[in-house]
Amino acid sequence: MRFSTLRWLAASVAVLAAGATLAQNSPLSGLSDPDIEILGQPVDPTVRKATAIVNGDVITDTDIDQRLNLVLAANQGQISDEERTRLRLQVVRNLIDEKLQIQEATAQEVTIAQEEISQAFTRVASNFRMSSDQFDEFLKTRGTSQNSLKQQIHAELAWSRLLRRKVEPFVNVGDDEVQALIDRLNAAKGTEEFRIAEIFLTATAENAEQVRENAQRIVDQVRQGGSFIAYARQFSEASTAAVGGDLGWVRPAQLSPELAPVVESLPRGDVSNPIQIPGGFAIIALVDKRQVLAADPKDAVLAVKQITVPLAADATQQQASGIVQRLQAGTQSMGGCGGAEALAESFGGNVVANDQVRLGDLPPQLQQIMEPMQIGQSTPPFGTREDGIRVLVLCGREDPPAAGAPSFDQLYAQMEESKVAMAARRYLRDLRRDAVIDYR
Repeated sequence: MRFSTLRWLAASVAVLAAGATLAQNSPLSGLSDPDIEILGQPVDPTVRKATAIVNGDVITDTDIDQRLNLVLAANQGQISDEERTRLRLQVVRNLIDEKLQIQEATAQEVTIAQEEISQAFTRVASNFRMSSDQFDEFLKTRGTSQNSLKQQIHAELAWSRLLRRKVEPFVNVGDDEVQALIDRLNAAKGTEEFRIAEIFLTATAENAEQVRENAQRIVDQVRQGGSFIAYARQFSEASTAAVGGDLGWVRPAQLSPELAPVVESLPRGDVSNPIQIPGGFAIIALVDKRQVLAADPKDAVLAVKQITVPLAADATQQQASGIVQRLQAGTQSMGGCGGAEALAESFGGNVVANDQVRLGDLPPQLQQIMEPMQIGQSTPPFGTREDGIRVLVLCGREDPPAAGAPSFDQLYAQMEESKVAMAARRYLRDLRRDAVIDYR
């Protein structure tokens, strides 16, 4: 598994069967009877303990708070008190798994140099357009620290390297399996495929309802504006957690029978309710969809000119509307790209040309407008008071070539990764089962 993961840890409670008669196939005494007597007080999991000790390694309250604040920062802190309590419990489980991953890697003589962790931290900072020092200060303002993120990075790197050494060499993908998939892809040419992201939470028969409820709360948070990527990175137990749950492009035939119909019915950009699948629950986000082995229109490369007309700071709404109307009328009669500079000059604006604009990189509203546009046509005016009023003029288009089937090696790697992910979940499950965890 890549990156830190969410676990469900069952607390032991002593039970006594009240005149219970065991079902012959039940391995646990007394659990087949609906009337059991609880001896002693159940543990309240929301009570904050000072520490959790995992096989002798301590997780402090500060560790938990700082990791929780990382999650809150990703969601702008806009969560209820109830959700905060639930996230805190998940963070504890997450930190426990990180300890188990690092401990197992150390036991197998897999070590990660501090320099490697620092380099990964710098790469994360660069994603935020910050230096390492700036990112460190940013984290402090959010009530967390670089040490919290670096431990997460350490666990991810150590676990990934351990899997390459202990799991991947024993995972086999047959050439016939890959060829069969290539044949199915070619046979499905022209049908739809989907780019999806996932969050996977393990569950057992005993805790399935609790896991479902927690998965639904994650769905609710994402639908209210929370970051699907952040939840996936922090809490998903799938191997895709490190990349925000991104599964890439898949066809319904590659998905389980439980997931395929849900994916096919999801609107683009939507998130599913929790779906029960073997081993737990999945939450699916539909990022995009296209036709199998067909050129993706979003890969078209456009040559455009952008006309920008500034607005005075004291311009009224009526004045701005007048400029928009005159600019739109002007673009319709300017004669295409060749007249863009003269039109911009007449409005006191400017023109910027770019001949390497990928259609799929534009905002969704502009994608819908520009996909059917002809050379020389212009978009309606758009913009803000601060940025000015803008228009894009289409000067050229290079449509993408017809797509071919993924290579044998690409499909082999995908199938191998899927099998490694399943083995990794079993590996971590065994580590949890054998762990000695003490709360104090």
